[in-house]
Amino acid sequence: MGKYAKVIATPNIAVIKYWGKRNEKLMLPTNSSLSFTMDETLKTQTEIQFDAALKEDSLILDGTRLAGKEFEGVAKVLAYVREKYGQTPKAKITSKNHFPTAAGLASSASGYAALAVSINAALKLDLDGSELSIIARLGSGSASRSVYGGFVEWQKGSKQDGSDSIAVQIANENHWPKLRNVIAIVDQEKKKVSSRAGMAETVATSKLFKERLEFMDQRVEKMKKHVLDRDFESFANLAMLDSDNMHACMADTTPRIVYLNDVSRKIMTNVRSLNDKETICGYTFDAGPNAHLYTLEKNVPAIQKMLSKIAGVREILVCKVGNGPRILEKG
Repeated sequence: MGKYAKVIATPNIAVIKYWGKRNEKLMLPTNSSLSFTMDETLKTQTEIQFDAALKEDSLILDGTRLAGKEFEGVAKVLAYVREKYGQTPKAKITSKNHFPTAAGLASSASGYAALAVSINAALKLDLDGSELSIIARLGSGSASRSVYGGFVEWQKGSKQDGSDSIAVQIANENHWPKLRNVIAIVDQEKKKVSSRAGMAETVATSKLFKERLEFMDQRVEKMKKHVLDRDFESFANLAMLDSDNMHACMADTTPRIVYLNDVSRKIMTNVRSLNDKETICGYTFDAGPNAHLYTLEKNVPAIQKMLSKIAGVREILVCKVGNGPRILEKG
């Protein structure tokens, strides 16, 4: 039968963003980042089977077998595990995203976190979170943060081999129980410019990006303090500032990269209006047009009402802070 595991992992949404790599092969970032792992409202379920009878590694994602470039990240993860922990049989991987793939909802983060945790469980490697974050990172940088629940920092590190570019849990899922992420789905289509391609172009051509890096260490430390203090107003305003700054760097890229659409911009305008007297909401956008609106539980109805009046908002989801990957089966 071989070695087997089934795992659920969830995306994370960064409130201090990662955009740009210092090493493409090892997926090492130009700056540290901070995120909240979401609950299982959005989730990826992954099964892995290592079996000597298999002739090659394979991945079926959402019913489609992936090959070529789409399989490169998985191949890199499996190669790393085999080199570091010994040869293993070939692997059959079946994965399903219970939300749109590659639409700016961090499907790669949950996908590769699920893969790392399922490998660990199936092979009984007993790896800690730091090593799991390295394995997940090789497939997708942001996946390093989804191996933990709660509030997580992905430390950029400085070593050339990437051994200190790891994720660290700053606070668990119980730290801020009233925090919510209200998600506005405005487009479920796969984005035209992948995050990986977009990052490389921004690093190479954007002057604003170079200025961004000068502030990132300070910004990360400020955000950690706001979260640990549960200072919502400061947290929300800094999240919006960082999101705006990252998307400005994308717009400053040659050729120009635009992930936001008119509905996204309408949401941003309405959030500003909603916050006119008191900051009750903070938006953040990843590499896609779908909005993540952080707020407190008591304000969720007001956010939902505001979003429901915007033409183009197709679906509204509400997430709590999640507790990270969950092993369903292993053997």
